[in-house]
Formats: sequence, structure tokens, C-alpha cells
Amino acid sequence: MEPSRLAHVMLVSFPGQGHINPLLRLGKLIASKGLLVTFVTTEQPWGKKMRQANKIQEGVLKPVGLGFIRFVFFSDGLTDKDEKRADFNAFRPHLEAVGKQEIKNLVKRYNKEPVTCLINNAYVPWVCDVAEELQIPSAVLWVQSCACLAAYYYYHHRLVKFPTETEPDLNVEIPCLPLLKHDEFPSFLHPSSPYKAYGEVILDQLKRLENDKPFYLFIDTFYELEKDIIDHMSDLFPQAIFSPVGPLFKMAQTIGSDVKGDISEPTTDSVEWLDSREPSSVVYVSFGTIVGLKQDQMEEIAHGILSTGLSFLWVVRPPMEGSLVEPYVLPRELEEKGKIVEWCSQEKVLGHPAISCFLSHCGWNSTMEALTSGVPVVCFPQWGDQVTDAVYLVDVFKTGVRLGRGAAEKKVVPREVVAEKLLEATVGEHAAELRENAQRWKKEAETAVAYGGSSDRNFREFVDKLVTKHVTREDNRKD
Repeated sequence: MEPSRLAHVMLVSFPGQGHINPLLRLGKLIASKGLLVTFVTTEQPWGKKMRQANKIQEGVLKPVGLGFIRFVFFSDGLTDKDEKRADFNAFRPHLEAVGKQEIKNLVKRYNKEPVTCLINNAYVPWVCDVAEELQIPSAVLWVQSCACLAAYYYYHHRLVKFPTETEPDLNVEIPCLPLLKHDEFPSFLHPSSPYKAYGEVILDQLKRLENDKPFYLFIDTFYELEKDIIDHMSDLFPQAIFSPVGPLFKMAQTIGSDVKGDISEPTTDSVEWLDSREPSSVVYVSFGTIVGLKQDQMEEIAHGILSTGLSFLWVVRPPMEGSLVEPYVLPRELEEKGKIVEWCSQEKVLGHPAISCFLSHCGWNSTMEALTSGVPVVCFPQWGDQVTDAVYLVDVFKTGVRLGRGAAEKKVVPREVVAEKLLEATVGEHAAELRENAQRWKKEAETAVAYGGSSDRNFREFVDKLVTKHVTREDNRKD
């Protein structure tokens, strides 16, 4: 079918790797069912990096399954070195002001391929306003756990007590969640957080979810993983269809598309190097694209790894362009025990039989990828939802051991503790239990994304509704 006759979905992402990846996975899934998808984010610095790393030709339709996907990047009007980029309080309103007009212009540009639905992730909640103004159905992809969504909801409505400036150490009791200590609920909501603006933008998205704007709320989780809290939250959002469609990285694997949105080219020899290792012999270490540990903590982690005698694959990101941050200096003897890379395909690495455990910051993307690849996690959260994800990995899913409690702890974890926790996750009876639990969740995830599974059914229901809306609108236009 001609692309102009397909239902057209426009996805708008906040410019960040942890936001782009899951939304792009959703976009590829939508395209694979015979729809046209336009994926939109900013040109600086993400669009430029994505084009370079993935050989993307902007605006060019690329076949994905039965449909097509294309990338469009818009200028946010800032130079690469503009100070607003490093100040979320300033960048957020600027992006909203520019983004609203740019998305309106894009929708109008594609008037011969009318946009059937606008989908955004939670850091660009204003996309819902654009959809309402243009009278286009909208949906939101939540890229944290359903448990974290519940925490934000209960905070927003003041339904339970949260820490305050006068009572900073209060525990938080939310229905269907374990008791969360003062440093275990999403830290952007804590009165002492230096990153409150990130919590505020998420709360802005919640307000829009309750104003009957988005008709779908996608969550990158799966029903079997968070059953009780999903059921509970579905009752609290009667105006939107609550739809777990994860793990999206596994859902996307079912279509076999080579479309990617990475900001760096993965080193091609990481998987080849793992091929030469024994099964369950390598510790994978990565703290995502945003978390930046201090030099002394990196040194302690390095020496902790060395003292275990374990082999490792460690992703160490260089400083961002224009950043004043100094590159890390790590012990030379590390090179003899493992491999250090600037970037790799985390999905492929975690799925490799040589990986024994994952030393992680516990972002939700990494949590889902580890959990549903059957890999135990050494939890080293820093802030945001990471501290809550760590609670679930250790105490609920029982696939992790705790290395730290977060940046609010304000202490360097010593090498002896690093070594102790790495060995606990890789050697002995507890390590075997962790891996057994992780393998069980892996099987549950595979069932959820397989044909007829819970996530597959939810996703197909959305596509069917969207196509029906599109056909109805096309019929009305002809009349």
C-alpha cells in the first residue's frame, strides 16, 4: 500500500538516549503492523549524533515489516554550547515553546499523510497540548516502572505521606508497593533533591493524563511483572487505556528491524570478545548515558573488580562535547583482565552467555534488559527512579544485590564492598538463586511478547483501534 494511504503515527521524543530508545522501539513495532511512523526529536545534539551513528537519512522512508518509518529532526534554536543545555530548569520551557510550534508545523507539512495519532514520552508533556489543539488522538509512553508511576500519582494527589523538609526521613506507604524508605522512592520527589525539575516535568505529564487528553497510556513493563500495581493503577486512570507493552526491547526483537537510534556506533568487537570467554565468566559494567560517577568512585570500582579476579566488559563513556568534565583515569592493569569500550549494544551483551552479572545504575531500560535477559544485577543506583528500581531488583524480583543506596548517601563505596557484592552475584548459592530467578523472569517476558501474550495482545488492540479510526476518517473524507 502507498505510504500516503497508511495510518500515520507521529512520535515525539525528549532528546536523551534513555527516552529515544524505548519510544523508537514502540515506533518500529507500530510501523511493522502496516502503519507509517514519523519519529521526531531535536537536531542538536541528538539528531546529528543519531545520523552519524546509524547512517540515517532524514525524511527518507525506511521499510519496517509491513509499514515504514522515517526520522525528522527540528532545531531547538540553541547552539551546541548554549548554557541552557546544561540547565534543565531553563532548557525545559525553551524546548516546550519551540517544540510546540515545530510539531504543529510538521503535522501541517504532512497534510497529504494526515497524522492519526501523536505519541510522546513523559519529558515532553506539551505534545499532549498540541494533539488537543489539532484535535488528534494522543498517547503517552511511560518509560519507568508502573511502581514509579504509582509513587508520582500518590505524591501528586497527596494520598499518603512523603518526606518533607521538616521530616526528611519519613517512609512511604503506597498500596501494592513494598514499604519505601526515605531514600527508596523516586528521589526527584524528595525535598532535598537537587533535580526537582525532573520530578516537576513528570508531574506535568500526570496532570495531562487526568484531563482526558491521551487516550492510551503505554508502559514499558509487562503484566506478569507488576500485576498487582498495574491492576491498581488501571482503576485510577479510567479515562485512558492502561497498556503494558513491554519489555519493548524484546517486542522489537520480534520484527528483526535494523533501524536504530543510538548516539554512538557500538564497537564491533565487544560481542566477538565475549565469544572467546567462558559461559557466565564476565561482569558487564555500565552506568548509562547520564550518570557520571566521580573519579574516586570509579577507582574503587576498578580495584574492586581487579581484586575479584573476574573478567569484565566495562562501558566508560568519554565526556560530552563541550563538557568541562575530565576523562576518567583507570588503573592500567585493568586492560589485562577485561575490556573497556566507549559504547556497545547492551541488548546483545546482556543476551550473551558469557555474562555472569550486570553492575548497573538501575535505570529502567537497563533494569528491564537485565531482568528479561536472565542476568543478575549488582545495584548501584544514583537518583530518580533508579533507587526504586533497585528495591524491586533486590527485594521483589530477587535478581539483585545492593551495592549502594544512591547519590543522596554522599559516600564512596570502597573496593572491598565492590568485590564482596560482585562475588555474591557471581559465585555460590545466592548467585545461583539470583540467576534462577532472573531466568524465570526471562521466560515470563518471552511469553508476554509472544503471539497471544499479554503485551502482544495489548499492542495489537491499540493498532486495531488506530487503524479503525483511520479507515473511518478516510471514509468520511471521501463522503
